[in-house]
Amino acid sequence: MPTLTVHLIGDSTMAEKDPDERPETGWGTPFAEYVDGSVTVENYARNGRSTRTFLEEGRWGPVVDALTKGDYVFVQFGHNDEVPSKEQYTPPDAFVDNLGKFVDETRERGANPVLLTSIARRHFDDEGRLEDTHREYADLTRDVAQDRDVPLIDADERSRALLRELGPEESKSLYNHLAAGEHPNYPEGVSDDTHFSEQGARRMAELVLDGVKELDLELAAHVVRDGE
Repeated sequence: MPTLTVHLIGDSTMAEKDPDERPETGWGTPFAEYVDGSVTVENYARNGRSTRTFLEEGRWGPVVDALTKGDYVFVQFGHNDEVPSKEQYTPPDAFVDNLGKFVDETRERGANPVLLTSIARRHFDDEGRLEDTHREYADLTRDVAQDRDVPLIDADERSRALLRELGPEESKSLYNHLAAGEHPNYPEGVSDDTHFSEQGARRMAELVLDGVKELDLELAAHVVRDGE
């Protein structure tokens, strides 16, 4: 019987996908497959959300209400917060305050906050060098984690290392790249360097789980992966 719940809050890179969005996959989906039966994963992440809009839409309140002592809240925002041209934009000071709110209110319920930086976009320059597209807001997340003594999983750094290892061509398989006619949901094809393929979502979930293990969180004892 489940005794521990992991609550995921974030944006489209983490979220469950509707059938008409497949094979695009958020990493929260395979993440739930890597924990044993004593753990429930509740995925509250939604496409297109920033810290600000997640709060303004009233999505955080139900998470807080559901928390019990010992639960985890994994917080991963930044993709939408960091783009000034988006209506979801959150200025840096407000982004820091919002992360602090998530942390404080999680701890008030006796639960455990974990902050995550955004997973890298697949942007290579003409020389084949991977561009760092999340630097400012990833650094803000790192700062909040340090200032408030919150466990941090640096998904940005981990995913950038993976993308550099794979290189410009092989790394396409991790993202939602489809040729015209390859999938009925994308008849004209798609070249999306932000959102993941099923394979990519699984690899990103594994990077997050590597972070859980390195942090020696209690949750690590409930992770079930092939070969472990």
